[in-house]
Amino acid sequence: MIGLLLVYSINCFAYGSQKLEVYDLRSNGLHNPVGIGINKPKFSWKLKSGLSNVFQKAYAIRVFEESGIARKEIYSSGKVLSEQSQLVEFKGAMPNSATGYHWQVKVWDNHNNESTWSNLAYWETGIGNWEAKWITSGLGISNSGPAIYYRKEISINKKPLKARLYITSLGIYEAFVNGQRVSDDYYAPGWTSYSKRLQYQVYDVTQYLKKGNNVLGVTVGDGWYKGNLRGRKNTHKNEFLLAELRIFEGDKLVKIVTDNSWKVSNNGPIRMSDFYNGEFYDARMVMEGWSTEAFNAQNWKPAVTVDTITYQNLTPTISPLVRKKMTLKPVKIFTNAKGERIIDFGQNLVGWVRGTVSGKSGDSLVLYNAEELDKNGNFYIENLRVAKQKNVFILGGKSTEVFEPKFSFQGFRYVKVEGAKDLLNMNNVVAEVVYSDIETTGEFKTSDALVNKLQDNIVWSQRGNFLEVPTDCPQRDERLGWTGDAQVFFNTAAYNMNITNFFEKWLLDMKVDQFANGSIPYIIPHFRNNKVGGSAGWADAVTIIPWNYYVNYGDTSILKTMYPAMKKWITFIRENSQDNLWSKSWHFGDWLSYNPDNDRDGIAAVTSKLLIAQAFYIYSLGIVSKTAEVLGERAEKTVFDREMEKAKSVFAKEFLTPSGRLLSNTQTAYVLALHFDILPEQMRSSAAKKLVENIKEYDYHITTGFLGTPYICEVLSRFGYDDVAYRLLKQETYPSWLYPVKKGATTIWERWDGIKPDGSFQTPTMNSFNHYAYGAIGEWMYRRVVGITPLEGSPAYKKFHIAPTPGGGLNQAKGKYESVYGAIESEWSIADHVMKLAVTIPPNTSAEIHVPEKYSRKVLLGTKEIKSNKLELGSGNYIITMFEK
Repeated sequence: MIGLLLVYSINCFAYGSQKLEVYDLRSNGLHNPVGIGINKPKFSWKLKSGLSNVFQKAYAIRVFEESGIARKEIYSSGKVLSEQSQLVEFKGAMPNSATGYHWQVKVWDNHNNESTWSNLAYWETGIGNWEAKWITSGLGISNSGPAIYYRKEISINKKPLKARLYITSLGIYEAFVNGQRVSDDYYAPGWTSYSKRLQYQVYDVTQYLKKGNNVLGVTVGDGWYKGNLRGRKNTHKNEFLLAELRIFEGDKLVKIVTDNSWKVSNNGPIRMSDFYNGEFYDARMVMEGWSTEAFNAQNWKPAVTVDTITYQNLTPTISPLVRKKMTLKPVKIFTNAKGERIIDFGQNLVGWVRGTVSGKSGDSLVLYNAEELDKNGNFYIENLRVAKQKNVFILGGKSTEVFEPKFSFQGFRYVKVEGAKDLLNMNNVVAEVVYSDIETTGEFKTSDALVNKLQDNIVWSQRGNFLEVPTDCPQRDERLGWTGDAQVFFNTAAYNMNITNFFEKWLLDMKVDQFANGSIPYIIPHFRNNKVGGSAGWADAVTIIPWNYYVNYGDTSILKTMYPAMKKWITFIRENSQDNLWSKSWHFGDWLSYNPDNDRDGIAAVTSKLLIAQAFYIYSLGIVSKTAEVLGERAEKTVFDREMEKAKSVFAKEFLTPSGRLLSNTQTAYVLALHFDILPEQMRSSAAKKLVENIKEYDYHITTGFLGTPYICEVLSRFGYDDVAYRLLKQETYPSWLYPVKKGATTIWERWDGIKPDGSFQTPTMNSFNHYAYGAIGEWMYRRVVGITPLEGSPAYKKFHIAPTPGGGLNQAKGKYESVYGAIESEWSIADHVMKLAVTIPPNTSAEIHVPEKYSRKVLLGTKEIKSNKLELGSGNYIITMFEK
């Protein structure tokens, strides 16, 4: 490691030319998006340079509008003196609907270098006014019915110059042109609060169309609209489809729209599909070529037009949809003592099984999916509650048949096979891993294999639960957008992946789903018939997530959008308070905190729900105050500041003894009081000491639940107890982060002891083995172990800290984060009382490097000695050598 760092220090400054380049152009955070809103986009780009300490000093943008095969320049900014390279608003005229635009940028830096014009990037606006009609088959049934097949025959005079399919549904769909699937997306149009926000997609289908006869086909399944969802009494019977195909034949525009000329059938092979229960596919009913011109659809029925569905809720897709992201082969296939044929994929994942088989017509393959086997090796499904997670494939008798569900997914590691189970072997079955198509941005690795596995498990749980919305779990009869889970995990998620558009979409649903009284539902999208919500730490997602989004990505528009909802939430708390004490609401509390069975000694870590509520009241007030400041609402900031001070005084009166002890003597109580800066300044160090004393009473075990866990190690580090934070991180017995790892976990568990020390399972009704909330420790690992830290005063890592904190017996650690400006890297090693730190700072940013106190006897930047424990550095690659005191 050290040798590599030395080579790195020699070569890093010589790498690359001095040429200034622009790359990674994005419109509204997306690469070349097709079908974004009909408004002015925001442009972003990154800089590349072989020089150090590079800042952008100016930029120029030009924009071209498509017109047939030509394009004309419609906007040129000229040279704009600005360092801004993120979210630069287009200053030209309002774009036209259904129109393509190309843009490029050039920049100047502080070394008087001028880049060439970048490669062209692209964006295309969505549709303005729909001419299509909503249609339905009228053949549906409530819950878990057969998929509906739609078909439209069309004829075009010549191969089109350009063709776009604008499409959405109530239900989830797959679209085909001439038998070819038009995209790699799954579960379109995605999951939103359908009655208020229904996304439509835009697909470039030019390549699929030909001169002459063509067929457009769409299959629609139940999905989130009319499938099973926990807590909802489903009243939806039919699915609905809206589609508009626009074909450009030279200067002529041809529109093909959904109307009653479309044909429909429910006699295809997908006999049932449901997210909870799986899919039933009968290959004997395959309609060969049903979306091609060779197919005879004379027995299909005409579609029914519907005039009662609104168009006002239609909105362009802003977040990438779900896609296949990787394929895993089984690690073994075996038969257990009960005679169960089981496939083990070695990883708890979200997706489905795909197999290629040959068998007799009518033979069946029945696949059950589960996360765990019990201690005797038996297939375990009790924790699924009523979800069946069962896929059935009836063979059609062809020489080769491929089976995989179209409109369902499962959370699983193990698959039990029944029916013609001998047809599957190690060479013809795989697991397809799916999640929302968001980019990986983080890497984290240390010299400790267990900590590395913990990070791996965190990422796998994020993959499995970032499927359209941030869900709690992906396997049982839930899979819902719980607000509390999402807010505690947000910052960790932001290190691991680029979650900008993913969470923007979800927050927009939160805004429209907010109740009139200001309360926030427990689950977003809100679909339940009752209007319950307003729990502390859950509903506070409406303040916490937008603020953290702003800090990580620098987008003030998310604050502007959510600020009214934030204020309404504060109003709800006020109206449920008495004398500034939030006392009139029901709360989940510190969910799933340490609570041993048959606790007769009072060691269960139960924190007062009133204390937690008051703490989050104060925290949200602080966030809304800071938001008001960023948005220039100074008068409102003053109001929130005064209210916050009153709420703090009430907290001290109700929950703090004169000696500084909290009435709930739990880790969570002290963590919230300290992290939210609730306690008087002079009492904080004493409270931190009491927190440590509590941790020692539990023999250095964590006892926090969902609400205390994200902050506990950060609080310890902030108050000088890094050693205790590391002991918590590296604790291997229950309750701890590494206990599940030692038990063989491949994802984060919902409970600290999902599998108990004796090998038995926790309560099956609440025992997911893929639940990211406790993975919130990942934020501390990035912030403290490798030291990559964003700053509220300079959001989006325009300026940031690299402040690694060695400890826990680690002798190496490496972190990388792909910020909106470029890659930030921090890699350190320790040997012979010397710590070496390699740092990468991207162009157009700066960093403050903090030298650990223990290694501050002598500090070298390259070969030059530095007489400071803090170094201000511009962009570049640096080696810092630090000697132990």
